[in-house]
Amino acid sequence: MGETSTTGPGGEALEQEQAAAVARRRNFAIISHPDAGKTTLTEKLLLYGGAIQQAGAVRARGEQRRVTSDWMELEKQRGISITSTVLQFDYGAHTINLLDTPGHQDFSEDTYRTLAAADNAVMLEDAAKGLEPQTRKLFEVCRLRRIPLFTFVNKMDRPGREPLALVDEIEQELGLLCWPVNWPIGSGDRFRGVIDRRRRQVILFQRGERGRQAQELKMTIEDPRLGELVEEDLLQQALEELELLDGAGADLTLEAIHQGDLTPVFFGSAMTDFGVHPFLKAFLDLALPPMARTSSAGRIDPLRSR
Repeated sequence: MGETSTTGPGGEALEQEQAAAVARRRNFAIISHPDAGKTTLTEKLLLYGGAIQQAGAVRARGEQRRVTSDWMELEKQRGISITSTVLQFDYGAHTINLLDTPGHQDFSEDTYRTLAAADNAVMLEDAAKGLEPQTRKLFEVCRLRRIPLFTFVNKMDRPGREPLALVDEIEQELGLLCWPVNWPIGSGDRFRGVIDRRRRQVILFQRGERGRQAQELKMTIEDPRLGELVEEDLLQQALEELELLDGAGADLTLEAIHQGDLTPVFFGSAMTDFGVHPFLKAFLDLALPPMARTSSAGRIDPLRSR
């Protein structure tokens, strides 16, 4: 069968409606090494989308609780994710399809196939470990397919590597420009929050109540209260590092992101729900909507029905 025509009475309006629906959609997969926190990040994103009422519990008839990711017994025993699943949720005007992929190396082929359907990818890193073998392999698949990549550096509330070293590793070893959208103030037990680089605003670290959305405490860099809440040496170091980044010359542009040449970088802690909400909002603004692609069955256009 050929493509269904939308010409004629009402056809133009239907095409416009379809185009608007596609423009609101975001499809992405999370790539990571085992234990980087993929399941936790997935559940926190679902929490903000209203797909679950608390992390680990799906909204269902009878309020029955069940785990949304890592649900097989083998997964529980080994702490890995085996089954690929599409998790759909809405946030604001957007509809989001999160392609939940296996993270363990034994199941990487399934992950490769899932990436074929992704329009964007989120590279999740453990702040203490940086780039790990499985992440590198999956990055190469994304590079081959020119999939726009977003980076979330997780576990900032635990001892980890220096943020500048993590960014430099991505640029030097993956050949990918980085543009940190936020920048951490301290790390480990001295993690105090992040500076929103575009708004020059501080978001102070607060541990979210287990399974619940975290509240954000924001203030400008010039706010006099900031000195009472953040140690001077930590804030000064973060501001100096931001000066270095601002002088690096790279610009945050949609073209560079969508061509796979530049990755926006975010810092946070999925377990404590810090930084997940700002990441989600920025991702929806910067990510690529579904695009036409070529497959073994021919050209697939999200604006056309078959």
